[in-house]
Amino acid sequence: MEFFRIRKDIPFMKHALVFNVISLVTFLLAVTFLATKGLHFSVEFTGGTLMEVSYSEPPNLEKLRESLAKDGYQDAQVQNFGSARDVLIRLPNRDGMETGKVSEKVMANLATLEGPKAEMRRVEFVGPQVGKELASDGAMALLLVIGGIVAYLAMRFEWRFAVSAIIANLHDVIIILGFFALFQWEFSLPVLAATLAVLGYSVNESVVVFDRVRETFKKKRGLSTPEVLDHAITSTISRTIITHGSTQIMVLSMLLFGGETLYYFSLALTIGICFGIYSSVLVASPLVMWLGVSREQFMQVKKDKEEAVV
Repeated sequence: MEFFRIRKDIPFMKHALVFNVISLVTFLLAVTFLATKGLHFSVEFTGGTLMEVSYSEPPNLEKLRESLAKDGYQDAQVQNFGSARDVLIRLPNRDGMETGKVSEKVMANLATLEGPKAEMRRVEFVGPQVGKELASDGAMALLLVIGGIVAYLAMRFEWRFAVSAIIANLHDVIIILGFFALFQWEFSLPVLAATLAVLGYSVNESVVVFDRVRETFKKKRGLSTPEVLDHAITSTISRTIITHGSTQIMVLSMLLFGGETLYYFSLALTIGICFGIYSSVLVASPLVMWLGVSREQFMQVKKDKEEAVV
């Protein structure tokens, strides 16, 4: 399915050096923000108090957040849990206050609000050690995904494609983290899940372009390597617009109408999709060219048949 077909190949590789310099500068800025500001981790990573409360009628979550913020819990996470009447509240640790006192203070705060009264269902304390384990598990998951992608691309294509794709996709991940470090947006488990999803989503676009590169090398013998890459990218532009456009519409709907619960999750996906298009097309392909990909690497060497001895 195609919306349009471009007859003349766009000379992307003519500006390959410019694209790579832009990517390098963006990457270094993201690393700088991560090193200087760091990530603003949520309760799952830093530890805190988790409360589940129930109402007879669905409460106004925004009023709950505003009330907790006035009470000193600006970083409180309030979201529905299971149904519209059940609410899950995550609160970061506060120095000099025990977990039991935190829950008592929150319940006293909720009792002052107009509307249905809150009923405590359960309260749990998430220690810093649990947060460290979640952080290490998340890092391990990221490494396993990266290793799987490298192995898959190396087996399906060639090592140059594997190296180029993983560099381009890590470029997306670091930029997402750089945005969260720069603006000090809350980095939670859903954001980590979105980052891993972007890593897999971006590599899919790289595979499509690389598959067209391999196909073009085999079918069109009169083209140079830059021309082959230009043809592969140009011929997949329509497909890129359809797939990424439809995905982005869905993600934007979550970003605009999903509420605070889905906000940072969809924001990470939005950043990842936008930069994923750029990196899969204008970062991975130039890297493949710089690494010296050529037609000979895809041509099967014909073996001469041994003559039968009479």
